[in-house]
Amino acid sequence: MEVGDGLAVLLNPFCPFSTAKVLALKATVLLLLTLLIKARVQIVAGSALGIFLLLLQMLVFLAISGGLVLASGGAALYTTQQRRSAAA
Repeated sequence: MEVGDGLAVLLNPFCPFSTAKVLALKATVLLLLTLLIKARVQIVAGSALGIFLLLLQMLVFLAISGGLVLASGGAALYTTQQRRSAAA
């Protein structure tokens, strides 16, 4: 195995880690949008609805973060399995 092989995996658009990066970007955009909507609703409707939206936003963010951790862990496990089978 050469040093250039690791670079080829990172630049491959079908690599599972690039999917995790896209999902992380989508989660960040969703977080920023919900923050913006929450701030507008909090100004208009009052703090009770704003607190509810904040809790909902945190639950969604934690769920997405957990999914990303599982996806990246699965991708790492898949990569190590492939490397082991290629070495055998």
